Amino acid sequence: MSATMIKEFRLPDLGEGLTESEILSWKVDVGDTVSLNQVIAEVETAKAVVELPSPFAGVIKELHEQPGSVVEVGKPIVSFEVADDAGAPPSAPSGAAGAGSGETVAETPKREPNLVGYGAVVEGSGRPMRRARTFAPVVGPAEPKHSVVGPAEPKPVATGPAETPPAETGRAERPRSTPPVRKLAKDLGLDLAQVPGTGPGGLITREDVQEFSGHAAEPVPQQRRESSSDGAGTGERETRTPIKGVRKHTAAAMVQSAFTAPHATEFLTVDVTPSLDLLAKLKTSREFSGIKLTPLTLAAKAVLIALGRNPALNSRWDEENQEIVTFNYVNLGIAAATPRGLMVPNIKDAHALPFPRLAQELTALADAARAGKTTPADLSGGTISITNIGVFGIDAGTPILNPGEAAILGLGAVRTMPWEYRGEVALRQVVTLSLSFDHRLVDGEQGSRFLADVGAILAEPGMVLTMV
Repeated sequence: MSATMIKEFRLPDLGEGLTESEILSWKVDVGDTVSLNQVIAEVETAKAVVELPSPFAGVIKELHEQPGSVVEVGKPIVSFEVADDAGAPPSAPSGAAGAGSGETVAETPKREPNLVGYGAVVEGSGRPMRRARTFAPVVGPAEPKHSVVGPAEPKPVATGPAETPPAETGRAERPRSTPPVRKLAKDLGLDLAQVPGTGPGGLITREDVQEFSGHAAEPVPQQRRESSSDGAGTGERETRTPIKGVRKHTAAAMVQSAFTAPHATEFLTVDVTPSLDLLAKLKTSREFSGIKLTPLTLAAKAVLIALGRNPALNSRWDEENQEIVTFNYVNLGIAAATPRGLMVPNIKDAHALPFPRLAQELTALADAARAGKTTPADLSGGTISITNIGVFGIDAGTPILNPGEAAILGLGAVRTMPWEYRGEVALRQVVTLSLSFDHRLVDGEQGSRFLADVGAILAEPGMVLTMV
């Protein structure tokens, strides 16, 4: 029988330097045999829900984190028993080399599997961690020998003459639990150090806290509901939802954008009746059979054409190098409202796509966002964006720039309105365009010319012949 060894899989950086992710669910259990690249977990980053594939083929020996846990990049989340085909020695036993921690030495996951965003940064990488986590001994089952804490402070063990008990350091260490459980304990006025943990490795679970406090289980696990405080009944007066995931990332990005880039916004109202007539004709053509066509489709194509004449709006301000980076390609972002919050996935190299393919990509992008299947790669690298506020019946607004981009176009609702047409007043289809741009990169003239070009194309699609 071939020798086996234990390998730990550390949470990888799933895109653009994200420092943590939440374990939503495990697709495997301890003892399961898994194959290379089999999906083993579903995790939520600040940008997307990601299916995490297995970097090894072997047997699941331990799940270090429970669903609901927020885990820092580089921290072990699962251990595998794998065949030692390469003849490497088994993991070092307790007390062996490894900073004297008494833990199994974890090998950095290899890069054989080509995983999306794979490559967790571990010890010696120089990545700053958000905070160092240390855990005190807990009441309950002893922690498995492969459970590893944050790299900043090795976990104290019972053996080893150089170890100092926590009491002698003067530092109170935190019991093992997840953020929602710590929040629940705080709300109930409990000291977690007094709560026995029954979860894997002595983890203190929500049920442990509820049983210790004598409270019934809460109906909504991720929200804390406040009861009426005036004694007039049991009606709920407010609901508190943790700020995390997409909402947390969006808030940080919008604050950064609003207070970093000097925004300027311009508006243009356009008669788009000819564009809607064109869409109606295209829908009956064989080339566009089965392809969804909307005003957003035409607006996206108009933006791509207008950028060819106004490249300043497809650029980025590089503060570190004090340079303006002008992109010679267009990754077109489309703001999408999803159940998880606002997301801006982008179509890579949209400038090179023929119109039918662009329409298909827009539909696929929207479907993926609504289904929660948008990947971190889809959300990174955008160069300019469109937000379709018209679908909510809104005429105009002041869009906030997606960080790192020079401009964003807001597409309002198409309305039937009295409008001047050929010297008379007629009912026409009218829309308002809102353009926000970074005034460090785009002068007023450049922004105005770009918006005028987009408006001219939508007002009279035949104008494209004079622009390309």
